Amino acid sequence: MSFGAVVRDSTDEDIERACKPRSVNSRKGENGVVLVVGGSWLYHGAPLLTALAALRSGVDLVYVAVPEKVATPIRAYTPSLIVLPLPDMKLTSKGVSRIRAVLQDVTAAAIGPGLARGSEKGLIRLIDLLIEGGVPLTLDATALHPDILPKVRSRPCILTPHAGEFRRVFGRDAGSTLDERIKSVHEEAKNNELVILLKGVVDVISDGSMVVLNKVGSPAMTVGGSGDVLCGLAAGLMARAASPFEAAIAAARVNGIAGERAAQLKGMHITPEDIINEIPNVLKPYDKLI
Repeated sequence: MSFGAVVRDSTDEDIERACKPRSVNSRKGENGVVLVVGGSWLYHGAPLLTALAALRSGVDLVYVAVPEKVATPIRAYTPSLIVLPLPDMKLTSKGVSRIRAVLQDVTAAAIGPGLARGSEKGLIRLIDLLIEGGVPLTLDATALHPDILPKVRSRPCILTPHAGEFRRVFGRDAGSTLDERIKSVHEEAKNNELVILLKGVVDVISDGSMVVLNKVGSPAMTVGGSGDVLCGLAAGLMARAASPFEAAIAAARVNGIAGERAAQLKGMHITPEDIINEIPNVLKPYDKLI
């Protein structure tokens, strides 16, 4: 089947390409600052997992903006994150105004994990603010709303939908066969001039020109939260200066390898934290100093 694009499998060279070197004289903040926005009364863990994965990608700082009621447990989980409590359970104008205070240093953002439904107005306002500041975006879960497309079209942005979210955003089924999924992802990435990472047994990633397939992973990764880890990895690699396409390909591969390693240790009984704990072991060989 012809797709009008080069189709290839991901390789370890994709990870190397996305892992930019750091200066031996660098200071805190110069190796990436990620903003994670999400969370709700039910899904308090999603933004935490995204933030932890972003931190393990090698960035210096991660801000986590979550509803005030879930901020305390996240703070109690780890002192390594900077938690920004938001005044409402949904993302509102008040919440966006509070987030504005930390945007000066942010080099990439992950928006949507666990975010409450009904946050669309606040979401659009936040995306406008981040785009105005030139911040690359990774959008997942609730942030994958059809109203975002006119805002992020032709911008440095990664969308990370599963099949249902792909349908919600683009108004079409991704397809049931791999060929159909490749065609759908390529067409929508080309039409909207952005990067799409369609999650599945085989991840399909396209920038509208090339299509890359990630076949690395484990059946154990059906555990809830593995997609949040992927979202954080993509944002973290962009924060470290990888392009959206580089970051999406590498994030999918690193997430898959980390999941495989976790499953080798614990079988079909892994948690997303197990995947996160393997990320440094996957990325360490690609550390470079200049």
